[in-house]
Amino acid sequence: MFGYENILFDLDGTVTESAPGIISSIRYAMERMDCLLPDGLDMNVFIGPPLTVSFHNVLGFSESDADLALSYYREYYGDHGLFECRVYPGVADLLEKLESEGRTVALATAKPEVFSRRILDHFCLSDLFSFIGGASLDASRRTKDAVISYTMARLPRASAANTIMVGDRDHDVIGARNNGIGCFGVLYGYGTAEELTRAGALALAENCEELYQLLSG
Repeated sequence: MFGYENILFDLDGTVTESAPGIISSIRYAMERMDCLLPDGLDMNVFIGPPLTVSFHNVLGFSESDADLALSYYREYYGDHGLFECRVYPGVADLLEKLESEGRTVALATAKPEVFSRRILDHFCLSDLFSFIGGASLDASRRTKDAVISYTMARLPRASAANTIMVGDRDHDVIGARNNGIGCFGVLYGYGTAEELTRAGALALAENCEELYQLLSG
């Protein structure tokens, strides 16, 4: 075995280009909340971190209003938004290559696990993941830290020395660090090089070819 044995992938912005469905679902939720979004708001700010955190930090919602907005978001997302996305070019080939080399590939996403499974099933990617780890629908497992911990606990040979996170936002890097592992950042997603570097990403990849080289160390 060369490179990292256990590789945890984020979903939104790393495996799938998911902005259209997420943004449509947020707009639906805001209409239900009778809330006007600020002019000029970059909607990509909502992609990646737990939505209740973003509703609080970006829109100033209280905890109860953030939970209500999340319930409205899921009304649209569960029926329509989750399939308003596409797999990034090269990702399926990368996952197949890693799987063929005997790597253990897992998903670790702050998106609810039930939605994540449906998305991977839709794109025929589920069989390439040894474990699909996501957030719970309640508040018991909502942060990236918690999802990474939950996922690593279900990989028989996962350790800090042989496990790496792959993601596109700073919360991926921070969540990995808080679980004692490193993180490679991808630049084709929704984060920036500055954001990922500031958070402490070990290295950055422009595309899947560069990411494979990093993972093969």
